[in-house]
Amino acid sequence: MRAIVALFFCAAIVAWQAPALAHEVRPGYLEIRAAADEAYDFVWKVPARGEYRLGIYVRLPDNCVGAPTSGDFVGGAFVQRWSARCEGGLTGRSITIDGLSAMRTDVLVRLQRADGTTQTERLTPDRDSFEVVAAPDAMQVAATYFGLGVEHILGGIDHLLFVLILLFLVGDWRVLVVTVTSFTVAHSITLAAATLGWVHVPQAPVEATIALSVMFVASEVLHGAQGRPGLAARSPWIVAFVFGLLHGFGFAGALREVGLPEKDIPLALLFFNVGVEAGQLLFIAAVVVVFSLVARLLPGGGGERRGPWFTERLIRTPVAYAVGSMAAFWVVQRVVAFWA
Repeated sequence: MRAIVALFFCAAIVAWQAPALAHEVRPGYLEIRAAADEAYDFVWKVPARGEYRLGIYVRLPDNCVGAPTSGDFVGGAFVQRWSARCEGGLTGRSITIDGLSAMRTDVLVRLQRADGTTQTERLTPDRDSFEVVAAPDAMQVAATYFGLGVEHILGGIDHLLFVLILLFLVGDWRVLVVTVTSFTVAHSITLAAATLGWVHVPQAPVEATIALSVMFVASEVLHGAQGRPGLAARSPWIVAFVFGLLHGFGFAGALREVGLPEKDIPLALLFFNVGVEAGQLLFIAAVVVVFSLVARLLPGGGGERRGPWFTERLIRTPVAYAVGSMAAFWVVQRVVAFWA
């Protein structure tokens, strides 16, 4: 019975990761810059693998003349650049991403007006178009960046697995609050510093080190199960703070890709971070509920418990092995990508 439960949890985590490997879930990106005389410059980045690109296309309103003629595969994207003239401008007009409703990905859109103000939108399979507005109000900026923050954390499996393993190291609710707060404060600092350009860190090494941080905390769970608790088990808030600084650089990479509205930078930063925290708390709540239910269903609870939702042999150890193995693969994969 215990072996079956262990295999179930390992398989569940692998299955969770499988869709990210089998289906393209990276967002597309459309940048629109207003030029002189009702002209606009466009940059369109479509997720791609090898010579295959997703079948999503930009459809401009009828008053626009100009369309992309060719493009290039750059990194993991197919990139097109072109200019178009839109008589009367784009304000009040709709821009659509054809084919998006059949995909599992989103498209981030950033429109920069001639006066330097910006409009940022997130298009999804359920909402494949948006209307260009004259000037975004504070509520629109807050709602857009809050949604981007929630989406980023819930779509970042490496960040979520780090949080999951941290929970396994926590002994009670007070320590849980301190640990989550430490992680929040730390990544808020580096997110703001990197996004505002105060600190410049290459993204590829950051992503590899984030994977290494997941592998580290997973190994700490296993050491604790063997009666050799390390620093992460004794003082999880310290580890959460140190690695939170690192994860903040990862969050900044996603936010930098979208850009910040020039006149609402503090507001956008604040609500992106609030969105990240909301997504993180949703994940923690889901983990607590699921593991509490599983622990109640297991005969005898499986032995020693640390916290109300964990059992040593039947939940924490198998999951730590699965997460650690996955993180080790990511480390190798991301390091090899340095030279790809």
